[in-house]
Amino acid sequence: MTRMWMIRGEAGRYYDDFRDKNIVGIGWIEFTPKARVGMSREELIALYHASTPGLKQGSAVSGASQVWRFLNEISAGDWVVTYSPLNRTYLVGKVAGDARHSPELAADDIALVRPVQWLPKEVDRDSLAQTSKNSLGSTMTVFVVGSTAADDLLAHAQGQPTPESVVEEERDEATVDPIAEVESLALERIKDLVSALNWSDMQELVAGLLRAMGYKTQVSPVGADRGRDIIASPDGFGFENPRIVVEVKHRQGAMGSQSIRSFLGGRHKDDRGLYVSTGGFTKDAYYEADRAQVPLALWTLDNLVRTLVDHYDQTDTETKRLVPLKRMYVPA
Repeated sequence: MTRMWMIRGEAGRYYDDFRDKNIVGIGWIEFTPKARVGMSREELIALYHASTPGLKQGSAVSGASQVWRFLNEISAGDWVVTYSPLNRTYLVGKVAGDARHSPELAADDIALVRPVQWLPKEVDRDSLAQTSKNSLGSTMTVFVVGSTAADDLLAHAQGQPTPESVVEEERDEATVDPIAEVESLALERIKDLVSALNWSDMQELVAGLLRAMGYKTQVSPVGADRGRDIIASPDGFGFENPRIVVEVKHRQGAMGSQSIRSFLGGRHKDDRGLYVSTGGFTKDAYYEADRAQVPLALWTLDNLVRTLVDHYDQTDTETKRLVPLKRMYVPA
């Protein structure tokens, strides 16, 4: 099949922009305004050094190499994919034109863009084969996706059956930081583990994490919960502030503004809210949370897992049983 490229940056921050503007893009705004199609890697490395005094050679080589690939190796007609860690979805499309500098998007740290025709169906990470998940774990901004992982992604995006044979293809890892690679892959594997929990266990995991953060919790029994699955507070009764009211939605799709309004409707003025949606949130949901009168935090699966990793040592035995992890030490 035609080559497929992964283009992403800053933990999927640009996913919605890419989809809504029908583009892919990269940053490195220090030197990309002067970068041109046809420049060699050496010219781009020198340009990067000139624009960023004191830059380490390894960083210059890695950044300039990815810019070079975006300018010179990607072609119109190539497939392209980008990833949202927040929603755990991939967007697949076809490159529709040449690279160009984008001064109108530079303020958002997107300096070079290419037009893309995105396929309408987004691909849920959980639907992919494990070998495909593993091969998509690179921390690089621009890299070629292995052929079988590309076939797997494209089949799901086009609503076709999953290919029978999924064999991980060797990728070009010349500029990959191996430690960052291990960390990124481990984080995604933990997300896979957490995502596989049923709703009841997910609720217990969130409660256990809040206990690890210093709160005492009350977990609502199965049934009508009146918009609250967990109450967390210093005293365990909800009498002392802060009283945190928690709603947990597990893999039911992105929560919209109406769900946020319904949750906020039952809150008291002294409450604090935490809404956990492993399926993510829409832009309107984030807007609704930002303007809420009651302080409200929104946790996606990515937020939940990163917080779990940060507080794992403080979690109790039952919480560790839900998500068993092993510590590994690497050079700082």
